[in-house]
Amino acid sequence: MSLLELRNTTLRFGGLVAVNDVSFSVEEGEVFSLVGPNGAGKSTIFNMISRFYTPAQGDILFRGRSILDRPAHDIPRLGIARTFQNIELFEQASVLQNLLVGRHTHSRTSFLSEAVFLPSVREQERRHREAVEQVIDFLDLQAYRDKPIAGLPYGVRKVVEMGRALAIQPSLLLLDEPASGLSVEETQDVAFWIEDIKRIMGITVLMVEHDMHLVSAVSDRVMALADGRMLAVGTPQEVQNDPAVIEAYIGTSDNGEAA
Repeated sequence: MSLLELRNTTLRFGGLVAVNDVSFSVEEGEVFSLVGPNGAGKSTIFNMISRFYTPAQGDILFRGRSILDRPAHDIPRLGIARTFQNIELFEQASVLQNLLVGRHTHSRTSFLSEAVFLPSVREQERRHREAVEQVIDFLDLQAYRDKPIAGLPYGVRKVVEMGRALAIQPSLLLLDEPASGLSVEETQDVAFWIEDIKRIMGITVLMVEHDMHLVSAVSDRVMALADGRMLAVGTPQEVQNDPAVIEAYIGTSDNGEAA
């Protein structure tokens, strides 16, 4: 059984078909990447999985069960966490505080017990802190743990957002353009972290990314999209050499050769 499966999903915005009959599955323990030009439907697929959008047709299954009946705030509880193209952090809060937000889905205490700070609440807080400190160590954020987000470089903010998603302790991590706006050196660090997220943490990764060097370095399989349609699925090499992908991304001349 696949960890995640999209079955013939279609999403329309008025007369625009953003995702057109797309099907694919993500197996547990792999890095699966979605590639394609702007407007191909990649982030729309993420938003369907996150339950921000509901497909007009098809189904989305996580661990064999449809999630279309679940509201967006329930998705992290299932074990699905994500990052965003545009960084979504609390600017005036510290790195530690932002990561602790990711632990909200694991809270099991009541408002009353928290108000009087019962022993169960103290124990839960200890577990949350311990989990967050492990993420800080994993991502080498020790030097920034108590600093407010507002004063941090862009590259560090991207790492913090990844850290907040990891603090949820997901089984599936959705990374939406993790290398966007990063330098070559920072992108190399992201590649190392993705490999360690898979190998050490045992987390499956579904990634949207334009940087094909990063995609080729970390992906087990890749799906190419264009105009909301699936063009090809396979290894990075297979997809890059697929004639349909070459024609869609590069175009062809009148004699049938790549333009």
